[in-house]
Amino acid sequence: MHITQGQFSFLPPLTDTEIRAQVDYALSKGWALSVEWTDDPHPRNCYWHMWGNPMFQIKDGAAVLFEVNACRKEHSEVYIKVNAFDNTRGVESMVMSFIVQRPTTEPGFGLQRTEDHGRSIRYTTHSYATNKPSGSRY
Repeated sequence: MHITQGQFSFLPPLTDTEIRAQVDYALSKGWALSVEWTDDPHPRNCYWHMWGNPMFQIKDGAAVLFEVNACRKEHSEVYIKVNAFDNTRGVESMVMSFIVQRPTTEPGFGLQRTEDHGRSIRYTTHSYATNKPSGSRY
């Protein structure tokens, strides 16, 4: 299973050149960038681990790619994404987010069905990755 979160998730993995092009586009718009990683890719897990600090006022995409590669070196088998924030309205709003690294194998999700009151049925997803403790999932 291939996790589809953020922009470009239905495309093949981005090369460093393509990542740099997207980073340069974000910088041309004046957006702040950050790098995040996780080993729990559940769609509702919006709290990924931040790699370093948000990169405000960065003018060169090479600095962002440097941080991406440092995160890759430290965490070789996790999901890593780049986020871009637009603070022109006084509020940090994410305007771009895309995955730049995936684990070698993506275990996928299971659908859990639960019967509720009356004839109602509730469905939830369960990430197979979370069957193992954090830090040993991939």
